[in-house]
Amino acid sequence: MTRRRFIADTWTPTTATLTGDQAAHLTRVLRATPGQTYDIVANGFLHRAEIIDVSEARVQFTLHEELQSDAALPLHLLLAVFKFDHMEWAIEKSTELGIAKITPILARRTEKHLAHAALKRAERWRRIALEASKQSRRTAIPEIADPIALKAAIEQENSPTRILLSETEQTSPLTSALEASIAESATNHPITHAIAIGPEGGWTPEEISLFTQHRWQPVTLGPRILRAETAAIAAIAIAGAHLTLKSKAAGRV
Repeated sequence: MTRRRFIADTWTPTTATLTGDQAAHLTRVLRATPGQTYDIVANGFLHRAEIIDVSEARVQFTLHEELQSDAALPLHLLLAVFKFDHMEWAIEKSTELGIAKITPILARRTEKHLAHAALKRAERWRRIALEASKQSRRTAIPEIADPIALKAAIEQENSPTRILLSETEQTSPLTSALEASIAESATNHPITHAIAIGPEGGWTPEEISLFTQHRWQPVTLGPRILRAETAAIAAIAIAGAHLTLKSKAAGRV
């Protein structure tokens, strides 16, 4: 039987502690008692762990052997801010698919009221990523950065492979860009690929020019016009499959 998995709120090299809602769920619903074992993620590593102390506010574990786990995909999603309910769905599903980092982007065509409210939403987006990580049994919780203006985000990006989903690109598919990135991505960068997806209405010509100046490669997902959240999920799924197969071929998985 698969052991239940939790993500520690605090930890030391030999112990981990759950607090708040997680502790309450363990004590009230699962009737946790000392001696029971669970899988606990602490500091990004998965361990078999044994309960040593229980209260409604705090459940403490001693950490035993480290267990094998899947790493996050080395993907950074730059996602232009759009309608919040759709944005939250995209963050949840991107997390389930294994994304390593998401940066909400304030683009030229981001609606003004959404741009103004985005910073206050960042903590909610992080909570969604945390819950999605638990549900999908991830070891690493994706980083959800604070919303940032596009120009600053592009200037800070240092992933070796940078891919721009563009409605104006008709000939270069995402798969071709991924294949061409094999040599470039053989580096020690924790994140090897960045993918940028625009807001409703797409990127402006000025923004596309800015991407091009910083060596982003425009690609297409095909002839259909997709909603931003659909494009995000499709791109991550395609890139994730490519990177996983490449890792297996290289003997890293």
